[in-house]
Amino acid sequence: MSPDEPVEMPEILARQGVAQNQIADILSALGTRAVVFVGMMGSGKSTVGRRLAARLRLPFVDADHEIETRHGGMTITEIFANHGEPYFREGEAKVIAALLDGGAQVLATGGGAFLREDTRARIRDKAVSIWLKADGPTILRRVKRRSDRPLLQTEDPAATIERLIAAREPFYGLADMSIVSRDVPHDKIVDECIDALHEYLCGTPVAFANRT
Repeated sequence: MSPDEPVEMPEILARQGVAQNQIADILSALGTRAVVFVGMMGSGKSTVGRRLAARLRLPFVDADHEIETRHGGMTITEIFANHGEPYFREGEAKVIAALLDGGAQVLATGGGAFLREDTRARIRDKAVSIWLKADGPTILRRVKRRSDRPLLQTEDPAATIERLIAAREPFYGLADMSIVSRDVPHDKIVDECIDALHEYLCGTPVAFANRT
């Protein structure tokens, strides 16, 4: 170590200790409940969810992937095209209900799932929910090159996204907590999710609230 290099090891170790204590507290308070991510397409539910699951050492499940598996590998777009949105929404609700019986896990849901009152009630009873909140330009930038978003197969995807946000945010706002999804390292968003979970489940703010 050079004489000019700052000595940060004690702070790093302290932060690591706090993080491990947070995770132990979260898992104890969570019990058999799931952590469920809700929010718009492109908000990062699957990406952040996988990383959070790894930190918490819990299974990660993507509801859309489960739906496709249960339809013999048909994609969400194909299910929409062949059967229509009402059919998809009914199947989605049944799949999420079944998954929530699986105990402690991290579950990413589709963008429209949390709009159903029965699904929200099941999540409220068997999970804690995190809304990953992303604005329209961020969502458009993330999904514009993808063809697997059936609701965006329109002439003006940007306007469609803004319309969906306006219609859905009152429902997303019913989640237990919210985290702003933006273009920062994924692990920073995961850190914020862990902080929010700890405060929500354990009732105490963390020592290092402003992570860098």
